[in-house]
Amino acid sequence: MERQFEIIGEALNQLGKLDPATQARVRHFRNIIGFRNILMHGYAELDDSLVWNALTDKLPQLEEDASKLLDELG
Repeated sequence: MERQFEIIGEALNQLGKLDPATQARVRHFRNIIGFRNILMHGYAELDDSLVWNALTDKLPQLEEDASKLLDELG
């Protein structure tokens, strides 16, 4: 799961370089990118409860935002 969060964070980071307006439509995109940085670079020892919280509380919101954007693409 941690690797998947790294990929999501990096994708959002790259999206911001290409289309900041679309990136801004994803709730908490800055936090997602920051979480990616923590996972990737190991700034601090990772607390499993942070990953669990992201999975159970934050991922559904991200899924909803991504689904809306994909629906608009057709």
